Amino acid sequence: MKYVMTQAVCPEGMEFLRKAVPEVEICIADDPDPAHYPDKMQDADALIVRIARCDGHVMENSPKLKVIGRTGVGYDTVDVATATRLGIPVVITPGANNRSVAEHAAAMMLALSKNLAEAQTELRRGNWEIRNAGKAFELEGKAVGVLGLGAIGRETAKICRGLGMKVLGYDPFLDKEKVEALGAKYYEDLEEILRKADIVTIHVPLTEETRHMIAKPQLEMMKKTALLINCSRGGMVHEGDLVQALKEGQIAGAGLDVFLKEPPEPEDPLLNCPNVLLSPHSAAQTKEAVIKMAQMCIRGCMEICEGKKWPYVADRKVYDHPRWAGKDWATNNNESSGG
Repeated sequence: MKYVMTQAVCPEGMEFLRKAVPEVEICIADDPDPAHYPDKMQDADALIVRIARCDGHVMENSPKLKVIGRTGVGYDTVDVATATRLGIPVVITPGANNRSVAEHAAAMMLALSKNLAEAQTELRRGNWEIRNAGKAFELEGKAVGVLGLGAIGRETAKICRGLGMKVLGYDPFLDKEKVEALGAKYYEDLEEILRKADIVTIHVPLTEETRHMIAKPQLEMMKKTALLINCSRGGMVHEGDLVQALKEGQIAGAGLDVFLKEPPEPEDPLLNCPNVLLSPHSAAQTKEAVIKMAQMCIRGCMEICEGKKWPYVADRKVYDHPRWAGKDWATNNNESSGG
């Protein structure tokens, strides 16, 4: 059994794989694009991608490939349509990083609302008077618009409620009853929630429908005192429009964990924008989340390599492929190996 990894998973994940599959051959490519090493992919049973891509050409030219594992919930860099057509499940790890990403989003809200980044930079320059900038404000009583109430959005909303914030919920896949059951005020219209929210936080997957869901028209709808948080995918926000909005004071600030190009170029205007807090796509990189994601991903890949249907995949239609006819579902599938 051969596993190819674009980058090595955490030591706990590697240990779990070696113990569970003693005869496993593990190839660490240290290259985010498997198209660069077709020789390694020729006899690969499983491909695990982290911050990496996998296009249809790679799949079509990997004759033994049974499964693609993604240590996370986003799969926009994997050609899922081709994988489904070929009967290759794309394993994802829903639930493994919910708390980590939600805490990161909340931390960005707190840091921006207290102007911590600018205050530290200016203090180190000897500017004690930055304390009188007048930018800090309390979160209690403020309205946070949560765009997307999936697992991460729900956890974020829970933290915000704990901070005394009013939660406004927008999710086109949930009706009013379900949104209100989560303790959020239901908004059917995106434009309305953008106008009402003091903070907007994005927690939806990147699709052609959601790409650039926040661009110049949406930024102009927001309050000039509002903050924008994006811990989802860089393509959700039109970066050029955001730079303009920040420079012109259209909104008060933004917290970004994700970028259209990762890593961004040193000359990227976002890196030198006023009132912006940046992190290097690290919201899901807590020690706890990294272990859970790695072990859950590997567990799913193992089950699929053994011919069992693992439920946590990007597209369950993959199991309509003839190669899965008559196959049983994996048991104990609600437990990741990490606990």
